[in-house]
Amino acid sequence: MYNVKQLTHDLYWIGGNDRRLALFENVYPIPQGVSYNAYLYVGEQTVLMDTVDHAVAGVFFENIAHLLNGRTLDYIVVNHMEPDHCATLADTVLRYPEAKIICNAKTVAMIKQFFDFDIDSRAVVIKEGDSLTIGGHAFTFVMAPMVHWPEAMVTYDATDKILFSADAFGTFGAVSGSIFADEVDFENRHLDEARRYYTNIVGKYGPQVAALLKKAAGLDIQMVCPLHGWVLRGETIGWFIDKYMTWATYAPEEKGVLIAYGSIYGGTENAAEILAGMLAERGITNIAMYDVSATHASYILSEAFKMSHLVFASSTYNAGIFSPMEALLSDLTAHSMQNRTVGLVQNGTWAPMSGKLMQQAVSAFKNTTVLEPVATLRSTVSEKTYEELGALADAIKASF
Repeated sequence: MYNVKQLTHDLYWIGGNDRRLALFENVYPIPQGVSYNAYLYVGEQTVLMDTVDHAVAGVFFENIAHLLNGRTLDYIVVNHMEPDHCATLADTVLRYPEAKIICNAKTVAMIKQFFDFDIDSRAVVIKEGDSLTIGGHAFTFVMAPMVHWPEAMVTYDATDKILFSADAFGTFGAVSGSIFADEVDFENRHLDEARRYYTNIVGKYGPQVAALLKKAAGLDIQMVCPLHGWVLRGETIGWFIDKYMTWATYAPEEKGVLIAYGSIYGGTENAAEILAGMLAERGITNIAMYDVSATHASYILSEAFKMSHLVFASSTYNAGIFSPMEALLSDLTAHSMQNRTVGLVQNGTWAPMSGKLMQQAVSAFKNTTVLEPVATLRSTVSEKTYEELGALADAIKASF
């Protein structure tokens, strides 16, 4: 049975929710599921904004059939070719063979890689700044390369002042009833998953996101329709754009300390706990602690984008960094982590090496300060270690 949500007099959300998928992109845990959003104009002409993943194909096609009610589908706009949004494109064309596909040249090439239907006879190829008036709506197309694929673009409906933002402004989490962010206490209930979505999916491409935000600043936007998560309107738009600009420029969202530790037999964990207590005694209470062996890196990376100070505490393992910590540092580097203050704690029963190696890893972070001292323990926390942890806590406090 169909499940549509009316957004304006002639625009409808026609997506679906997947609460069974365990890993988004087969990497990121999504315990709250994910939504796949598509939108359909049913006015003088019919225009479909993107398609969906195979997981929700059933309700997607029921939604289209219900709204069209026997009418033809005139146009399909493809803003993003990633399979979670284009997987059902060929099936849509099969059902509605008269539909023209509005896309850019890079998208045409990708359609040929994914599908074997005749795109050339259907394609309406547009480029940066092109406009089309369809069914009483004036659409302008803006390229958004590497947000987060090279062919990505966004579509602006100047008539109703709606931005179809592709993967920008999306979030993890299935939509539960309400489609509008202002109806669900978005900041308290969903901001963490929005941040985790941004930092892991788009976070590497901050300059490209900032460039898109600069383009968007010149538009009068009254509604934002992303491909995942909730639709934005009203004051929520400006608030969320501010968050995006903070993330895109790698500026800390809050003054606080992330302590990520990799411990084998408990000694390094104890040192991390002691450091956290020392920070609290010095008035720093915004502290987030994670065991890198127990928490998926996507959560820790998201927290790293949020906090101003990062502490990495690692055992030495095979004369290197404890492998889960090494993987985390590599992930942070891959996502262009920068503009942070870092503290280090190392452990090594006979040859502590992780501190030096973590310093080398963190050196890839741009505009980042590594504090002294590097606190060292050999197996367990000694009086000397305790003093070094205190000195590190003092250095963190002084740098706030």
